[in-house]
Amino acid sequence: MASSNGTAAFNFSAAYTSPTNEPFTFSETLPAPPSSGVADKTVYLGALRKAIGSAQDSINKELTARMEEDKAREAGKNSAAPKTAVDEALEEENYGEEAPPNDD
Repeated sequence: MASSNGTAAFNFSAAYTSPTNEPFTFSETLPAPPSSGVADKTVYLGALRKAIGSAQDSINKELTARMEEDKAREAGKNSAAPKTAVDEALEEENYGEEAPPNDD
């Protein structure tokens, strides 16, 4: 709980592990409130809220990048397999309804 300069601090961290991707961590050190007064606690909670937002942004970027890597890897695996063409616009238009007959 103490930082290198002797003042109290808390470490906020999140860790991600996956069987298919490299692990990553997010970590941020927050100074502890200097007193138990309401004003100091309010400042600390504001810093904690900001750290949580930063963690969410960082984690979302990492997971989005990994999702794209996974998609590319799967596309590479399935490139030899025959693909069925899907008309995304038609799928969206008919969502939740019985598919119209195919005149192919």
